[in-house]
Amino acid sequence: MTEKLGVNDVLSTLNSMINMINYSIQQCNNKNLRDTLITSRNSLENYQWQIYLIAKEKGYYVPAAPAGVADVEQVKNSIC
Repeated sequence: MTEKLGVNDVLSTLNSMINMINYSIQQCNNKNLRDTLITSRNSLENYQWQIYLIAKEKGYYVPAAPAGVADVEQVKNSIC
């Protein structure tokens, strides 16, 4: 496995874990467990950000181009 594949695999796994924890937070009825899940999610999001910055720096991940003003306005108008 190349470094690029490994980094992208870690990002993908982190995204999946964060999504599962978010769902668990939404369904949780126990305050202590919910707080623990929120803390875990926040830690994973910080780790994900660090890995993302490494991937971006090495050219393993190229983010989408920023949306133009007209595109942003079109979306805002369609949902408001």
